[in-house]
Amino acid sequence: MTDSANTRPTLLLVDDDALFCEVLEDALQDRGYQVESAHDIATALEKANSLDPEYAVIDLRIGQESGLSLAAQLHTRDENTRMVILTGYASIATAVEAIKLGVTHYLAKPADADEILAALHKDEGNPEVPVSSNPMSVKRLEWEHLQKVLAECSGNISAAARKLHMHRRTLQRKLAKRPVRE
Repeated sequence: MTDSANTRPTLLLVDDDALFCEVLEDALQDRGYQVESAHDIATALEKANSLDPEYAVIDLRIGQESGLSLAAQLHTRDENTRMVILTGYASIATAVEAIKLGVTHYLAKPADADEILAALHKDEGNPEVPVSSNPMSVKRLEWEHLQKVLAECSGNISAAARKLHMHRRTLQRKLAKRPVRE
């Protein structure tokens, strides 16, 4: 390892999509970061112990695990680690929980390397973000409610299904679908 590699900021990239990780890792390295990738939480924690990352980009869904649990563990380990949650399954409930757990920003996929880096370095909120004049659709409201109950149950699908009075498999099917935009 060269001296220039030792001075580059360290970034932990965690996503179960290996191809996505490879492409994003290359893009982040081209922008001057020392990047380590992991495709599961256990490996991510091992790499975090050796890398001591200044930054982390974490997918919300890592296989069957929640990236929120990894964010909580990284924040406990070092509260100065700047983290972004990246997800194709964005919801209000998970965004709120991510921020409570010490995440700097929450981005919906697709997001490119420049958007991710901008989010990692963003220190304040934007009061100019437009507020929608349209209410959420019933399907989106259902998705948000499922995510809220799942968060209340710490990601335990069986407990959430009991609380929602639905079969666990039905809840799993609903959660596996991409959320509707509005």
